[in-house]
Amino acid sequence: MTTLAQAVGQTLADSGIRHAFGVVGGGNILATAALTAAGVRYTAARHEGGAMAMADAYFRATGDVAVCTTTHGPGITNTVTALADAAKNRSGAVLLCGDAPVSGPRPHDIDQSALLAALGVRVVRLTEPRTARADTAAAVRTAREERCPVAVFLPGDLVNHALPDTPGTVAQAAAGTTDAVAEPDLEPLLDALAGARRPLLLAGLGAWHSGAGKILRELGDRLGALFTTTVMAGGLFRDSPWSLGVCGGFAAPAAADLMGEADVVVAFGASLDTFTLHGGRILDPAATVVQVDVDGHKRAQRADLVVRGDAHAVAVRLLDAVEERGLPAPDWRVRCADRAARARAGWADLAHEDASTADRIDPRTLTRALATLLPEERTLVLDGGHFIAWPGMYWPVSDPAGFVFTGAAFQSIGLGLAGAVGTAVGRPDRLTVAAVGDGGALMGLPELDTLVRSGRPALVVVYDDAAYGFEEHMYAPQGADPATLSFADTDFATVARGLGATAVTVRRPDDLDAVRRWRTAGCPGTLVLDCKVVPGVIAPFLADLLERT
Repeated sequence: MTTLAQAVGQTLADSGIRHAFGVVGGGNILATAALTAAGVRYTAARHEGGAMAMADAYFRATGDVAVCTTTHGPGITNTVTALADAAKNRSGAVLLCGDAPVSGPRPHDIDQSALLAALGVRVVRLTEPRTARADTAAAVRTAREERCPVAVFLPGDLVNHALPDTPGTVAQAAAGTTDAVAEPDLEPLLDALAGARRPLLLAGLGAWHSGAGKILRELGDRLGALFTTTVMAGGLFRDSPWSLGVCGGFAAPAAADLMGEADVVVAFGASLDTFTLHGGRILDPAATVVQVDVDGHKRAQRADLVVRGDAHAVAVRLLDAVEERGLPAPDWRVRCADRAARARAGWADLAHEDASTADRIDPRTLTRALATLLPEERTLVLDGGHFIAWPGMYWPVSDPAGFVFTGAAFQSIGLGLAGAVGTAVGRPDRLTVAAVGDGGALMGLPELDTLVRSGRPALVVVYDDAAYGFEEHMYAPQGADPATLSFADTDFATVARGLGATAVTVRRPDDLDAVRRWRTAGCPGTLVLDCKVVPGVIAPFLADLLERT
């Protein structure tokens, strides 16, 4: 006979789960033991929220579903911020945790199903031992195919319940689905493209997930279009000479100018939120904007036309239809070739007036200097905060899997160090580079210990301005109390060394020699750069926002 906990652990392994992150307690410790016994690798986090962020980042970097496992009650409430971010980002993950007994809640229990329903997370509560294996396997399939977190709850009084030892066969479905698109759905889009003189193709994370990169490049070349991506899909068109890079506040001025001249913009798998559109400033108000999305009901406010369907499927049909109609390609590429080349160079070719002081470094100077020291094949992990502009502007990524922006979907901070663990474990072939602010670093500090313990090479860059920089720049002019925004300086280098990392304090470019030495030595373990940055340098995206307030 097999216990429920053992059956669930083995089923998860049989369903293709290769890694789990978690914090054990009475509600999940036996199921976690079953996971490891079945061959699933396990990383012990220091906080349940960190464990959830690790599983989320693992999916974003690898495309594979991982498990986050916690105990009941406070174990699951501690995951809420990271779980909400995973749900809004549409990350596939399985949350395996304890739950109240089927016989009735204990005094310390809460309604966990209601809590997760508020986050938009599906729940599978294993109250029927006979179907536990099938229900668990179905949860993994849902997480994988629909790219969403799914919670599997283990009632406390059934964990040791005996099940017949008949595991059966677990079928693993391939990830991703495509929707057929009826020809009439494309007619308005074809009409718009027929009159386009300056077409622009914009790809989001949905295009990456559907594998549409290659067909979108073919479509853009046929249409004579320029390319851009959302921040999350950065690098998708990296090899094209007609790529303008990221659309939105991180776009270099030359790229933003060309985006603003487009007269027809076709967005594949992008929500067209305020960040992608830079508050509505990035595109010409007169441009026709077409949104291609699997959920045709989630129409963006800026979209003039909506085509429902998978990005790859729509692009294939659209390319065929363009050929059938014989649509001419406008000469925009010919007319803007020189400008497109300057746009492709990005921020790296734009000089700035160095605002470094005797004891603090200009964040632009810091980030540009680090760009020459980082390997091309890397995974960039961002926490949230004002500092995000600098790596977003100066550190391009090779593909969307090389960029994990934690907290962006839920507008939170503090998940970056945990995210670095998930990417370092999931993609050991790429160096993990985590960029965090001092506020987020202190929120997520326990997971620096986890990152060090993982033994994986990782570079952590702390942009330390001793303040909540975004709020300071945005709200201090509106009357916010400065005492609520700034703090005494934190010696992150000493703290990091106490946790077992190598660490240096960076106040000038010469201090970055530590990165050269670390890379020459083969990138042993975790290197933390405590970068004391000038607080008064405002990122371009925020400067634009300040102009409008």
